[in-house]
Amino acid sequence: MKKLFLFMLLTLSLYACSQPETNEPEPETAPVDSVANMPESMPDDFDFSIQFGVGKNNEINTFEGTVTKDLIENGTATAEISLTEEEMNQIYEKMKEINIKEPKEFTPEPVDGTICSVEPHEEDAWEIIVNGETITHSVSGAYCEPTEDTKEFIGLREEAFSIVREKDAYKALPGAKGGYE
Repeated sequence: MKKLFLFMLLTLSLYACSQPETNEPEPETAPVDSVANMPESMPDDFDFSIQFGVGKNNEINTFEGTVTKDLIENGTATAEISLTEEEMNQIYEKMKEINIKEPKEFTPEPVDGTICSVEPHEEDAWEIIVNGETITHSVSGAYCEPTEDTKEFIGLREEAFSIVREKDAYKALPGAKGGYE
């Protein structure tokens, strides 16, 4: 039985080695552009909405031209605010810089099998329109060690919010009362 098995193994090995080689090159595959690039200049339909903070009670919404402020114990307050084309371009350029269209990693790798988290924490929910395409991202501030993508989106949110905070309509909103524990 052993001899038969060895004979079969040897025959298969010789058969595999004796197959004629073809000199035909393997067909080339075109490189896949897995990263979607954003248009060089801001498209006419560019708009975004970001809900952020604890409970996502703050919002900057360029679709509707509004901003909502979390007043914590006193609910929320909304004001009409429009961003100038220059301000929209500034935000668009930042979005292009971090390429908001490419896949992002917002959850850090576990350390020793665990992921450190904090409470309360902020959450960001983005909805962006670029050339008719809707792009969404959800970013959690729950992690002690945020990913680079999370840091980029927090920076993007802070840049947009710093523009809004300078608007008279935002400054006229009431102050928040209380805090989150």
